[in-house]
Amino acid sequence: MCRCGWLDESKPDYVAYHDQEWGVPVFDDNKLFEFLTLESAQAGLSWYTILKKRDNYRQAFHQFDPVKVAAMTEEDINALMDNAGIVRNRMKIEAAVNNAQRFLEIQREFGAFSTYIWQFVDGKPITNCYQSLAEIPAKTPLAEKLAKDLKKRGFKFLGPTTVYAHMQASGMVNDHTVDCFRYQQVKALATSQSTG
Repeated sequence: MCRCGWLDESKPDYVAYHDQEWGVPVFDDNKLFEFLTLESAQAGLSWYTILKKRDNYRQAFHQFDPVKVAAMTEEDINALMDNAGIVRNRMKIEAAVNNAQRFLEIQREFGAFSTYIWQFVDGKPITNCYQSLAEIPAKTPLAEKLAKDLKKRGFKFLGPTTVYAHMQASGMVNDHTVDCFRYQQVKALATSQSTG
């Protein structure tokens, strides 16, 4: 069975993430908030490092409920600095709380965060046709546009490369390589699920 070249197939949890989640279109706001939070925590680290800590992040950040995360206090942040189960970087933890607050602002403005973010791809996933890992960009002009808009709205730790990783993970783009068994499966999901 052929899979994407970036995947370390010796790690079962990584394989499960690739086979079941990566690239699947996500329209649920709490799931989108989870991905945004984890991806901003990843900055400068490997995705697998964050994936291994995901359950700890769920506990530390109230199952990624943006309302609860937005209400976290300085005391809560200090407590998380002692939590070895997550990345103990104060700026990233503070960014998660800040981003939850900005996330709620977007929900109030658009009715749902998914409505806001999916408008950047006209409500349906972009299916790319990359033959190899070398062809897949670290960021795109569209990711730069979205990152710029998020920054303008006050989000932190979400530059173009992180935003593109979010777009890949949440299925806004299908960046499975064409030889990967998930490429056609995710492509089929993209045509059956959209906000439009």
